[in-house]
Amino acid sequence: MAGACVLTASLTLLPLSHSVSRAPQEAAQRTATAVPAAADECREPERSVRASGADGPSIEKIKARANRKLVVGVDQNSYRWGYLNPDTKEPQGFDIDLARAIAKDILGSEDDVIFRAIPTNQRIQALENGTVDLVVRTMTITCDRAEQVAFSTAYFQTGQQVLAPKGSTITGFNRSLAGKRVCTADGSTAYKALEKNSFGAIFKDEHDGTDEDENQLTVDNQLDCLVRLQLGQADAVVTDNALAAGQAAQDPAVELVGEPLDREYYGVAAKLGNDDLVARVNKVLDGYRAGGANSPWMRSYDIWLKSVLPGITAPPEAKYRDG
Repeated sequence: MAGACVLTASLTLLPLSHSVSRAPQEAAQRTATAVPAAADECREPERSVRASGADGPSIEKIKARANRKLVVGVDQNSYRWGYLNPDTKEPQGFDIDLARAIAKDILGSEDDVIFRAIPTNQRIQALENGTVDLVVRTMTITCDRAEQVAFSTAYFQTGQQVLAPKGSTITGFNRSLAGKRVCTADGSTAYKALEKNSFGAIFKDEHDGTDEDENQLTVDNQLDCLVRLQLGQADAVVTDNALAAGQAAQDPAVELVGEPLDREYYGVAAKLGNDDLVARVNKVLDGYRAGGANSPWMRSYDIWLKSVLPGITAPPEAKYRDG
């Protein structure tokens, strides 16, 4: 695994794009405030506002910028989802394709976008403080998060699963984790799953919950967990199987084990209250899914994900709120 470790670590150190430094700093204004359902009333957080092609206050503000750019928070080190092309130093992947499609619909060109790299644990903060307009970064839709951000309809189905070295005694998210060091990303659904039932796994260390660099098991960026695994600092990783499949493709010495914990969905996130922007994203997603095997969604899947997540024949169905 040593060779893969060197490649992975070097990739995460590359700058995202020369355009990041020119990203506008203005915060997105909160528009018509939507009060989310309380967590205990939440049943299907993937239901979203109805799709619309109208230009509301949030979109008008984006169009009024001097550079007319949509600012999107993405990952730069999730292989096949959002990562840097080592030759061009430009981001590419499934999430990047979707972000460009949204920019094209709103502003007229897929190049009318500024990609800003954000760590897993800063996705919500980046929306709240206006650093980005949208987050397209393998962000799982949950009831708790739906109280903090506004989600689009689901654009990908996934589930939490265990990634471990081949030959490990770990067989899945079960008692085989007892006494094992398990790495997760701070603020991730995987971390919350371990908090609920760790099966005796060690997933916190003395620096957990602090800003100390020495924290080995709870990391800012999920790919750092793969590096921990490669260096022998962790025995397993728990993350979305969609992400883990890409990591297994990077390093043939690791593999997914066991079954996914449950069914989860990725959504595009906007600042809470920016429903006009979410409705526009949902309109884009409706078109992105349409066309069966020739849909933009399936074409992007075939390019980036089919080889590591085979067998998917269609995107998840859009679910909208009543009314």
